[in-house]
Amino acid sequence: MGVSSTTPHLLRAARGEVVDRPPVWMMRQAGRYMKAYRDLREKYPSFRDRSEIPEVAIEVSLQPWRAFQPDGVILFSDIVTPLPGLGIEMDIAEGKGPVIFSPIRTQEQIDNLRPLEPEESVPFIKTILQALRQEVGNKSTVLGFVGAPWTLAAYAVEGKGSKTYSVIKNMAFSDPTTLHQLLAKLADSIAVYMRYQIDCGAQVVQMFDSWAGQLSPQDYDIFALPYQQRVFQQVKQTHPDTPLILLVSGSAGVLERMAISGADVVTVDWAVDMAEARARLGKHVKVQGNLDPGVLFGSKQFIRDRILDTVRKAGNWGHILNLGHGVLPETPEENVAFFFETAKQLDAAGVRG
Repeated sequence: MGVSSTTPHLLRAARGEVVDRPPVWMMRQAGRYMKAYRDLREKYPSFRDRSEIPEVAIEVSLQPWRAFQPDGVILFSDIVTPLPGLGIEMDIAEGKGPVIFSPIRTQEQIDNLRPLEPEESVPFIKTILQALRQEVGNKSTVLGFVGAPWTLAAYAVEGKGSKTYSVIKNMAFSDPTTLHQLLAKLADSIAVYMRYQIDCGAQVVQMFDSWAGQLSPQDYDIFALPYQQRVFQQVKQTHPDTPLILLVSGSAGVLERMAISGADVVTVDWAVDMAEARARLGKHVKVQGNLDPGVLFGSKQFIRDRILDTVRKAGNWGHILNLGHGVLPETPEENVAFFFETAKQLDAAGVRG
């Protein structure tokens, strides 16, 4: 049979090989909608403990694998996890997300940032990824993930999540020179972090530019795209065969720009019809997505219909089935199970357009 028979499904699809059905995983598949996770959270109330104590993070990462056998098993972590290694201290507040203790507002603070040394600052990542690879073997693909420069800069400058992004936009539009220095430093450290994850066992890595959709297209071209490219180019120099995925939340207006980021796979959210996304991106671009997470509150027939619709529109090449964003905390576990069961029963005979 050769190599491909032992290469996991998602990795083959992400490389552009023809597969018999689209591989499937779910963003935030390890998390609050699962009772097993909520039980563990009571024992380890700190998110940083859950994601940085290796045996706990391994357990959390594997909860959906044991329950649903998805084609992707993703490192349980957060996009801000590497920031303390650069000198940006933070915590992750339950239900509120990351909090940066001393938001980056001055040139001096940026000058004081240090390059990421993953072996020193995030050694737990290696333990977790190696264990995941060992656990799932060739039956699933182990995914790593990182935050993108713009989104990490937004957290570092704002100090926390934001609805208006007014602090980072103030810097972007009134003091761009300073912001570009921060973005460049972040990009170089993220590239180091991405390479480290691949060296530790990640077979595919997804970069989350969650907040880049808050930029106008012209500002995306200045503050987001060049730094996505800077990360991807550095990683491709050393790890040319590792597929890289890009996600931008609210990306309908910048889809074509995502295709020139250097990513191998573009995540499409549910604000864009999958057939239109395919047409806009062109035949050579691989896609991931794009069910509305809210679909999983529907009936089983409804869920099935929507899966079939997305898969037909995506066509039979270069598609990883996923939600357009993370699974919602209140989602019934049985509907998640049905989503995976349905997806794994798809094959070339029945569905594919």
